[in-house]
Amino acid sequence: MKQYQEIYKKELFESIIPFWERHSRDETHGGYFTCLNRFGEVFDTDKFIWLQAREVYSFSLLYNQAEPREEWLDMARHGARFLQKHGRDARGNWYFSLNREGKPLVQPYNIFSDCFAALAFGALYKADPREEWAELATAAFSNILARRENPKGQYNKLFPGTRDLRNFSLPMILCNLSLEMEHLLDKALVDKLAREIIHEVMEVFYDEEQGLIRENVGADGGFVSSFEGRLLNPGHAIEAMWFIMDLGRRLDDPALIEKATAIALRELEYGWDEKYGGIFYFLDIEQKPPQQLEWDQKLWWVHLETLVCLAKAYVYTGNKEAKEWFIRVHDYSWEHFRDPEYLEWFGYLNRRGEVLLPLKGGKWKGCFHTLRAVFQVWKTLEQPVKAARING
Repeated sequence: MKQYQEIYKKELFESIIPFWERHSRDETHGGYFTCLNRFGEVFDTDKFIWLQAREVYSFSLLYNQAEPREEWLDMARHGARFLQKHGRDARGNWYFSLNREGKPLVQPYNIFSDCFAALAFGALYKADPREEWAELATAAFSNILARRENPKGQYNKLFPGTRDLRNFSLPMILCNLSLEMEHLLDKALVDKLAREIIHEVMEVFYDEEQGLIRENVGADGGFVSSFEGRLLNPGHAIEAMWFIMDLGRRLDDPALIEKATAIALRELEYGWDEKYGGIFYFLDIEQKPPQQLEWDQKLWWVHLETLVCLAKAYVYTGNKEAKEWFIRVHDYSWEHFRDPEYLEWFGYLNRRGEVLLPLKGGKWKGCFHTLRAVFQVWKTLEQPVKAARING
């Protein structure tokens, strides 16, 4: 796997980082442009808090764990100042989106703006230990915990009491966020959260009979036979498994890592398109028609996060099946998502693997998944591979 380590490192430094450095920085109003066409030209100037925060995190990550380059820290601070000035309402909730100048466009209905703000300022504090960054990170994290039981609050459009569902996204993100924020949190809180999150992900949302992670469960954790209750998002589940593997490393729990590896491989087997290759976006656990019209699209983040998961599964456990799947997913991803003529990767393919939208960034794709995943694969494959268990 040594050759892949070098391939991913080269891609990070020669394609992914240069694209965002050259094209995303808004020198006039602060923050970043994320709606960028194939060649980095801006096609919309709205600014989405998720993506602003994710880019702060990405350049902080590079500074902290790749190389302490001053231009990367400057890039992170540039976005952080914009968020600090414009990102929150009077109650401290993070908006969903702003216009170019920083005026609010969409209310703070979505808790993931807070999640990525906490991630961003927590990482920036490691690079630039100013108290203002720590305060922003911990305030956002406290807000997440306060809203954990009802993340959308007043913006929840569902009628209460008829079909109350719990969604997988927040427990999944907290798996990663609790570790990313550990340097700013009380150890007892992190330990408690880790136990709760592992229970939710690996017991409540995990359907042991099917071997799959459900995207929604009932308020009691049970199965709900509806579009939402049957929904599977293989990419979400597989991404969560590498978060769980990292928690397993922190807790020195090899059994947890092995279980996460087994679930990831099952998800991949279930979600792989045998006809055209690639991983489906959405599926139904009972193989009924999904409600999402985009169910059969192939998305960049799904495949990139799968590559991270498989790299970690192989290095942490020595699982040969994980290695074989890594090569298979790598071959598909590099053939279909990577732009052979310019920097960065395409985000959206149809089922046949043809580019649907030749953009490199938009409302949902920014400087995050490609950069983080390519970085994670590179750094993971630098580590020695654990000997596989005799029983496989």
